Amino acid sequence: MVNTATPENFQRALRILAALSVALAAGALYILGAQPVAVGLIPSPWDKLAHLLVFGMVGAAAGVASGKRGWRMALYCVAGATMVGTMDELHQAFLPGRAASWSDLAADLIGGLLGAGAVHAVHRFAGNRVKHR
Repeated sequence: MVNTATPENFQRALRILAALSVALAAGALYILGAQPVAVGLIPSPWDKLAHLLVFGMVGAAAGVASGKRGWRMALYCVAGATMVGTMDELHQAFLPGRAASWSDLAADLIGGLLGAGAVHAVHRFAGNRVKHR
């Protein structure tokens, strides 16, 4: 009998789900951001908080999808959030009523850093409780 419930299979499935969530978030930002209702949906300064939260999750998912640890994982978190944020800001530059913003992109990058911190904390917390074979 083959044991399919191995830690390696779980980690692989988790990385695949994380990668899919990054792609889904990018697609949702692209499609939903082009809708007329997106214009002025979240007023300033609350829009920066929304950027921090959304891109924190995008960054965390990118870091998990990478399968890396430590500073390499943090780099993937920041790079993933920044790349999706750049795509979002460039797209907004061509939409009526929307505008690209350097401050939004900075909030996206900081969100990626927050996501890296969150993933690091989870790894540290879980690493102290999980026994490896």
